[in-house]
Amino acid sequence: MVWKPHVTVAAVVYRDGKFLLVEEETEAGLAFNQPAGHLEEDEPLVDAVVREALEETAYHFKPTHLVGIYHWKHPTKEDTTYLRFAFAGELRGFEADRKLDDGIVAARWLTLDEVRATQARHRSPLILRCCEDLLAGKRYPLDMLVHYD
Repeated sequence: MVWKPHVTVAAVVYRDGKFLLVEEETEAGLAFNQPAGHLEEDEPLVDAVVREALEETAYHFKPTHLVGIYHWKHPTKEDTTYLRFAFAGELRGFEADRKLDDGIVAARWLTLDEVRATQARHRSPLILRCCEDLLAGKRYPLDMLVHYD
């Protein structure tokens, strides 16, 4: 059997001293995450993060750079492994009447201190790490990602 990680994308949005997170329903209760989700078949990574941000927050997200690529093994009975591509960028509009994805309670703006204070409710340890990496100046050009049709 071939091992395959789950490829995900995340939008790390920082504006006016706050990070955009989503509060979502999980099997363990309400949790925080960046706007994030799975890469779909034949979908470029940049398109995936634009789609996920819109579906989960109603914000139009324009990626400007890659914050990092993260490998995380979720400690469950399935030992699911995630390969996360985290993008930073700009918000380019908001659809106030847009229905958010199932399970998303709301988009929330949190300071770094609030992100740290809610760690017990984070979907993964990648949330805080991505925020800290962005603030540390980690920025990689989008052209390092190549998608062939």
